[in-house]
This record gives sequence, C-alpha cells and structure tokens, in this order.
Amino acid sequence: MVATLKLPIVAINFKAYPTAYGQRGLNIAKWADSVYREYGGNVKVIVAPPATELKAIVESVEIDVFAQHVDPVNLGARTGYIPLEIVKECGVRGSIINHSEHRLRISEVAFLIKKAQALGLTSLVCADTPEVGAALSTLKPDMVAVEPPELIGTGIAVSKARPEVVTNSVKMIRLVNRDVVILTGAGISSGKDVEAAIKLGTSGVLVASAVMKAKDPKSVLKDMVEHAYRAWEEAVGEAL
Repeated sequence: MVATLKLPIVAINFKAYPTAYGQRGLNIAKWADSVYREYGGNVKVIVAPPATELKAIVESVEIDVFAQHVDPVNLGARTGYIPLEIVKECGVRGSIINHSEHRLRISEVAFLIKKAQALGLTSLVCADTPEVGAALSTLKPDMVAVEPPELIGTGIAVSKARPEVVTNSVKMIRLVNRDVVILTGAGISSGKDVEAAIKLGTSGVLVASAVMKAKDPKSVLKDMVEHAYRAWEEAVGEAL
C-alpha cells in the first residue's frame, strides 16, 4: 500500500552529463514538461539542470525546476558559491541538498532546510541509508530521497536489487516524520522500477542516467511517468 495518496513524483537530476546543458538539456526539460501535461498534471515531474541552465529552463517549462546543489552560505563575499537566494531569483521552486556526489555536513543540511523554508523553496534532501534518511528527516525537509551510492548509475534498481532499503527507509522515516515526502533512487532505469518503488511505499523516484544517457529520453520519461501514474491510480483504488 502506498504510504501517501499525494501525487506521485518523478524527479530528474541532469547532473553534468553532456546532455545536461545547452539545447540538449533544454530539449529534455521540454520533453519532461510535455509528458507531464500529457498526464494532466497527475504526476509531479521535477527537473534539476545545472546552475547555468536554470533561468532558461524555468522560462521554458511549466514543471518544477530545482537546483542540483546550493551552498550553505548567506549572500556576501562568497566567490564561486551558490546561495539559495541566487537560485530563487532564477525562478526555481526548490533544490536538491546533500546528494551523494556533493555531500554536506549535517549542520549545513540543517542550515539549508531552514533557509529554504524561509524563502518558500522546497528542500529535497538525499541520504545514502535508511538510518541517515531517518536522521535527516528529523530536520523537517520537504522531501527525502534515499539512494544507496553503490547502485547509482549502475542500471540495477534499488527497488529490485535491494527492496529492503526502500521498505526500511519508509518504516524508519515514518517513525520520526509523518509528513515528509519519501523518494528513492539509484539504478532506477525503467517505468517498472518506478512502479515498484511506489508500491514499496514511496511517493516516487529521483533518477538521472536512465534519462540523461538514453538514446530516446522522451520515451524513457513517458514510460516512467506512465508507470508512476498507474501505481498511484491503483493506490487510490485500494484506498476507496
């Protein structure tokens, strides 16, 4: 049974793949937007492009655009840093925080969650284990995504290879935070992986290479959104 009947989520982290910027990055964002509209907005689709692409993509799509990373600093003499205020000015609606490829200290995660709340932005915090996911959930982020780093980019879906990571994450996080939206990631490569993740109790997935390295990204996106919608419809039916 799905833990929440809120809309399912497919979040795409563009990372710094060759397809993540310029016209190719914009095309993927527009395809994600097209698939979102095709399903009547019944699946929440999020894209997280590189910082250089944020403004152009925000101005081109209806779906939520997140930053991939922000730095735990205030505005000021911060050469090369990206404070939350700057990405908010670009029009983003949130940010990924503490991805396994760009980790932060827990005090820095707490700083960014509070700042995001103050700025009206959504915080999507990443964790590598159910235990860390539960610990970070006590900081009251809006979303938490549990991704075993050893499976990231492998094409071996955590929802298949290690379903206990997903179920344990849901169980442990719900003990300390009943409201946070739970996502899973690492190796998610198909719509069936997305559906399995939702049926294990999450609200959706955080994906990257399956879309960004695909020969036909739009087809992959459509497959994932379709299966997310299917799992959500089934959950709604069970709840009635």
